[in-house]
Amino acid sequence: QVQLVESGGGLVQPGGSLRLSCAASGFGLGNYAIGWFRQAPGKEREAVSCIGSSDGSRYYRDSVKGRFTISRDNAKNTMYLQMNSLKPEDTAVYYCAAQYRPYGSTSCRADVFGSWGQGTPVTVSS
Repeated sequence: QVQLVESGGGLVQPGGSLRLSCAASGFGLGNYAIGWFRQAPGKEREAVSCIGSSDGSRYYRDSVKGRFTISRDNAKNTMYLQMNSLKPEDTAVYYCAAQYRPYGSTSCRADVFGSWGQGTPVTVSS
């Protein structure tokens, strides 16, 4: 059974940091493109960051460039999102996602990814 489980969300003050983790089970992440998405109340789900499986190419949305870092540890079958210098506008439920893609590039769009975690809430507030 394919499963993704996020952890690491919570309440943090502006300027603070959090590291989200997403553990995969039932499949190996090595041949999968992975991504982090978020959805704020009343807004559509948006892409935050993605890594391709074959070329390791990274995508970051403009608003998180220089603050967020996506990574993967295939040995641990886990992906991460390090979030620094957090802002109130980063408040959302964060979802990890994966899509089997052993070759070629992957667009960082929600409709491309077939496997999703349950989401972990991140609240940035003083």
